[in-house]
Amino acid sequence: MLVHLHVRNFAVVRQLDVDFKQGMTAITGETGAGKSIALDALGLCLGDRADSDTIRPGAEKAEVIASFQLVTAGPADAWLKSQELSDEAEPDHCVLRRVITREGRSKAWINGCPVNVTQLKQLAPLLVNIHGQHEHQLLTKPEHQLELLDAYARHADLLNEVSEAYRQWYSLRKEQKQALQQQEERQARAQLIRYQVEELDQFALQEGEYEELEQLHKKLSNSSALQEDSQFAVNALFEGEHNNAYGLVQAAVQRLEQQLDNDPELEPAVKMLREASVQIEEAARELRHYSDAIELDEAELVNAEKRVTQAVQLARKHQIEPTALPGLHKQLTSELAELDAAADALANSDEAVQAAAKHYRKCAAKLSTQRQKAAQELSEQISHSMRELNMPHGRFVIAVDHQAEAPATRLGTDNVQFQVTTNPGQPLQSLARVASGGELSRISLAVQVIAAAQMTTPTLMFDEVDVGVSGATAATVGKLLRQLGQQNQVICVTHLPQVAAQAHQQLRVDKTTDGEHTETQMVTLDHDNRVIELARLLGGDRITDTTKANAKELLANAS
Repeated sequence: MLVHLHVRNFAVVRQLDVDFKQGMTAITGETGAGKSIALDALGLCLGDRADSDTIRPGAEKAEVIASFQLVTAGPADAWLKSQELSDEAEPDHCVLRRVITREGRSKAWINGCPVNVTQLKQLAPLLVNIHGQHEHQLLTKPEHQLELLDAYARHADLLNEVSEAYRQWYSLRKEQKQALQQQEERQARAQLIRYQVEELDQFALQEGEYEELEQLHKKLSNSSALQEDSQFAVNALFEGEHNNAYGLVQAAVQRLEQQLDNDPELEPAVKMLREASVQIEEAARELRHYSDAIELDEAELVNAEKRVTQAVQLARKHQIEPTALPGLHKQLTSELAELDAAADALANSDEAVQAAAKHYRKCAAKLSTQRQKAAQELSEQISHSMRELNMPHGRFVIAVDHQAEAPATRLGTDNVQFQVTTNPGQPLQSLARVASGGELSRISLAVQVIAAAQMTTPTLMFDEVDVGVSGATAATVGKLLRQLGQQNQVICVTHLPQVAAQAHQQLRVDKTTDGEHTETQMVTLDHDNRVIELARLLGGDRITDTTKANAKELLANAS
């Protein structure tokens, strides 16, 4: 709950410090005194738009600090812990601070940690729920009616389930639509690739094969020269009749061996010549085998030449090197498989979309059943409150029309309408068409009070929601708000003495001026001052013994 509010240089407030307590608190004051200033300042602290025009004239910045006492393990406590913003020293407290400057800049803190406005807005509904004086205007809007019903039903899990089912269905339909739009392009691409893959399949060039074909073609094309030159080498090295290399080396070895006794230093040279002789003989033997093995195979040459030519032609068609053909073959085969898979997926997408649609409709129907149950309960409670609020023949019905085949939305397919009748024999009609201004105000108040009772938000604020209400009806309004204050902290800005008297505590807003400057203050009233303030509300500025007596009676009846 809200325990303290500090406001400095905000609108007509120079500095304001107010303590709040549990139960119902009434804020009263003369017209124009700024009774809603605390709610406006708190709204700034909760993430409302920062406007430099709200800074008090002459000041450079405005500051609002709101202190709350948390419910242990409650939603606000859980959120703070999830964001690592809890105050370790006082884990059951939360302090919000907002500063706006004349330049229009805004800064915010939660428990001393800098935060952005989005974080303030996420935390705000977990701490405070503010009902404005124009709430009855929203009550006629279908989207607000649906929101109120869902808030009363407290079925966030079902709403999330429907929203997720809608997201899945929408995603599948979007994918299917995109696939259909791309289908013609994919088919043309698949047809081209299929032809190319079939051509490459038929050629079936393996990795590294082109390099081998080139080498084979070169060898076969030059087989005569290879045989001739290898035979020449054999003769030059070993088999020639005159002066072959082997014979010359052997002659040199023989002559040098005869000189070893004369000079042993020749031994290394002789040794190398002996080894050379052996190498020459082995080389000649290898060349002889090579020469004998060479055969000119015209068929193999033609085949090799043909595959090389085909490889070059295919590579030129695809604008790549012949050696890259096997890689291209793999790439195109893989792309064709993906295109075929996409075509299969599109063929099967109808089944997936229909399954998602069926799941969504099932979730929406389940949500609708819960709404209808909650609508019946809420309708009965509001009808009862209407009779208490001086509409003895009032009947309120929340019609939930479940349209099974209606266009899907994240909130289901229900058409929710608040219907009312206030006179005997009058049929139920749309709230906006039937209710007068005063009736609408009272119905709105009944709806807000009952809906608020279902909320987990610890602090509820009502800003002059009792406009258009008077007399015995006003007393009933006060009792409803006091009853609500038994389980929630209720802060109510009001101009009605019957409502203010029901409060557990009362604050008065005063506006003073010295002719040049205007200032608003808020003071907590004791019993005697409450009597005076209630007497003013009853009789205007002229406070008499009669109005004071009436004020005392109102307080006595409330307590």
